Order: sequence, then C-alpha cells, then structure tokens
Amino acid sequence: MTGLNQAGDRLRVAVAAPLSEENRARVRELEPRIDLVVDHELLPPMRWPADFAGDPAWRRGPARQRAYEEAIDSADALYGIPDVDPAALARAVRANPGLRWVHTMAAGGDSQVKAAGLRPDELDRVLFTTSAGVHGRPLAEFAVFGVLAGAKDLPRLSRRQRDREWSGRWTMGQVSRQTVLVLGLGGIGRAVAGALQALGATVIGTSRRDVAVPGVSAVIHPDRITEVAPTMDAVANTLPGTEATEHLLGERFFAAPRPGACLVNVGRGSDVDEAALARALDSGWVGFAPLDVFETEPLLADSPLWDHERVLVNPHTAALDAAEDRLIAELFAANATRLLDGHELINRVNPIEFS
Repeated sequence: MTGLNQAGDRLRVAVAAPLSEENRARVRELEPRIDLVVDHELLPPMRWPADFAGDPAWRRGPARQRAYEEAIDSADALYGIPDVDPAALARAVRANPGLRWVHTMAAGGDSQVKAAGLRPDELDRVLFTTSAGVHGRPLAEFAVFGVLAGAKDLPRLSRRQRDREWSGRWTMGQVSRQTVLVLGLGGIGRAVAGALQALGATVIGTSRRDVAVPGVSAVIHPDRITEVAPTMDAVANTLPGTEATEHLLGERFFAAPRPGACLVNVGRGSDVDEAALARALDSGWVGFAPLDVFETEPLLADSPLWDHERVLVNPHTAALDAAEDRLIAELFAANATRLLDGHELINRVNPIEFS
C-alpha cells in the first residue's frame, strides 16, 4: 500500500517540525501504527505556539544536519516540511524514493509545495496534505472583530479617547444591517461567512466553482468583485497567495466599494496592493483596514500603514491559538489512519492547480 514500510502495516514518520512530547503521545494514541522518528536536538526551539520554523538564530551544525537528513531520508512520511524550506523539501523527495506522504503545517502549504519545483513524477509519487481547517475559527474571529470594529468606527473612538474628547453622540453602524463580501470560500472563508451571518450580516462570497455555502446569500466569480463592490459595507479577504490573486485588491477595486468601507485581510499580503490601499485610506474611500498579513513581512519600518489612524496592524498572529499544535497533530493522526487503511486523505494538495 502507498506510504507503508515493507511490513505493510506500519508507517515510519520523521518529525521534521517541532512536536511536543504531549502531542507525540496524542498522535500515538490516535494511531498506534505510527513509528515516530524524532530527536529534539535536531529541531529548532519554538518561540510561541505553532512556531514551526523556530528560532532563526538556531543552527544545527554539519553533524546534526546530516543526522536530521538521515532521519528524513529513512521515512515513509514527514510531519512538516523540513525547516519550512521548499528547497529542503525538494532535497528530501529526491533523496528518499520511499517517501510517500508529506503533511505541511500551514493551511496554505500548497504554495510551499509548488515552490519546491518538483517534477510531475515526484508530485505523482508523493502525497501532500495541508493543515487547512485548523486555523479557520481563530481567523474568523479576527475577521469578525475587524468588521465589528469598522462598523463601530474604532479609529474615531481611539482618537476621541486619546484626545480626552467627550464628543457629542453619534449613530454607529450595525453589522446586522451590513453586506459583507467574503473573498474565498475555502475552510477559512466558510468559517468567516458563518460567523458574520450569525450576526445578521448579508454575506456574498466568491468562488471559481459553482458552490452553495451555508450562510452565504450569493456566490460570485472573483472576476465580478468590482461589479458588486458598490453594495458592500465591508470586505473580508481569505484568499491564498497565487498568481491569480496577486494585487486582486488594487486601485480599480478600491474605487468601487461604498466610501468608508472596511477591509479585513486574513488571507495573504500579496492579495492587496498596499500602495493603492494607502491612497484609498487617505481619501477615506476605505474607512478602516484591520490587517493580519502584509506584502512584506515583517512590515517595513517606513510603511505608511504603521502610522495611519485607520489601519490596525496585526503581526500575522490572528491564526495563533494555544490549541493549534494539538489540532494539527490530531489532523495528522487522522490522515495517517486514512493512509494506512487505504482511504483518501483530508486536505490533499492538487498537484495540478496547487489548491
């Protein structure tokens, strides 16, 4: 069976990304047929939950690097992309003809697989899966927080408090009477749409496929977003970063929504043309922009977004959740069971479309 060792009933897994002792035990509990190959001395220390790349100052040294690669090259499957590095992934696939499955830590791990530049025969031999779905609820909460903050005019509240100004009263926006455009209806987009619909918002979603999604009033093709934007009070971007989505939200789009619309980005920074966004913020066309991701990370010190009163900068941390490591480990164990039992894997990467 694909991905099994010679005995045909066990799966040898090299732990290529940090995995706590507690989560190792959880994986073994959920799927006892896994043999984990792990050496903590070969893995970088994590600075926070889900910090799979680890401390950038940490180094293995030549001997430990050889030991790390030997473990990877002996495995049927990998827990994580080695060093979160597409080049290291390509090396592992080519050095280990017995490798059959790689699970990526990121929901958008397909982009890392694509960046590895694997040949068609290699993509056909090795199955790749992502951690999509694990981050949906935390990102949905940040998106809802952003839409709510836009409706309640958080910048105005912050400015008044900073200036100790007890101003006259004013009416606040109500999310329950707003129309929100959710870009992308994958796992994250669906969670965002469901949470907004629960608050009474009318949700319009985008998809390249003909889909029906609970909580979404209408689904449109991404090519139509400028057409529907004038009816939107807020936009929540959950799209991955691809050639098709690069600068999808640019000058033309920012001229389309209602003046003062809110833009929340929990997708990828490359989806937004930040220079165009800055101009739209200056003109008031965009009223508030809570941003979790940026074109360049860390956000450059001279970026005008840092000082803009209508921008909330979140350092790509909205998905971070204390339970994330455990949830990824449980997803991996569930997929290991499916692989061992000959069933289709959850969140399998499409090697043609990389989605």
